[in-house]
Amino acid sequence: MVAKRADIKTGFICNNNCLFCVQAHKKRFGNRRTEEIFTELKDAKCKGCDSVVFTGGEVTIRNDFLVLVRKARDLGFKTIQIQTNARMFSSPDFCSEAIKAGANEFAPALHGHTPSLHDGLTRAEGSFRQTTQAIRNLKEMGQRVIVNTVVVKPNVMHVPDIARFLVILDVDQFQFAFMHAVGNAMMNFDSMMPKVSQAAPFIIQGLQIGIDSGKRVMAEAMPLCTMVGYERFCSEFHIPNTEIRDVDGYDPCFEETRRTKGKVKFEKCKVCKWDALCEGPWKEYPERRGDSEFQPVT
Repeated sequence: MVAKRADIKTGFICNNNCLFCVQAHKKRFGNRRTEEIFTELKDAKCKGCDSVVFTGGEVTIRNDFLVLVRKARDLGFKTIQIQTNARMFSSPDFCSEAIKAGANEFAPALHGHTPSLHDGLTRAEGSFRQTTQAIRNLKEMGQRVIVNTVVVKPNVMHVPDIARFLVILDVDQFQFAFMHAVGNAMMNFDSMMPKVSQAAPFIIQGLQIGIDSGKRVMAEAMPLCTMVGYERFCSEFHIPNTEIRDVDGYDPCFEETRRTKGKVKFEKCKVCKWDALCEGPWKEYPERRGDSEFQPVT
């Protein structure tokens, strides 16, 4: 059995309200019950998953957060990743409790290199201070920290600045994810969505800053034709085999779903040398902007 990762959506309550949140339309579901998540963990383990990602919403504000982490540890998951805005981890005691419970990989989201930029996007005053302090705390405790930055219109020109800041914070890995127009991101499409062609040079600069500093870096949701010379850093080469366990269903192979339902390719892609590997953009982008920015590499 091939080892894979379980991505468990624990619910949709969050202490941020990001302008580009792809889960915002699910807030009506609230948070899932503890026993329901226990069942998901047990089933994922039985189906060959050796790592788990707790995500949301914001999992760390659940009263049973540590209980869920301990359950994953006791079931034998090797990697227990917390996908988070990391605000709760600004407390060293909270960090210690999470690590003691079994969490061993942390994936905070940081969307700006200044308080005004990050807090403006999260719509949560003080979130930049808390998230950056959390990263410092976790690194001081020897934890693996993987940072995700969503690339949107207000921060696209600052992607290299964000990369430099993440190098200073000494994170283990960072990735730039082009915005997916779902939830709040679709509601705010015009004010939040940059052009792919505008974003690519800044993302490449950001990647190079990380590469020069010896960091592992990645670009997510950027078609390979837009990343000439940096194709090997695109997510297609790095995202592990993952199953999704959400409130509205179970997806045993997210890669297949992403390729066949989430993203789109064009007739002209068939002559591109990357056609077999590239997933194309999220389908919502060309539905609004067309496909003229995507040109085959021959």
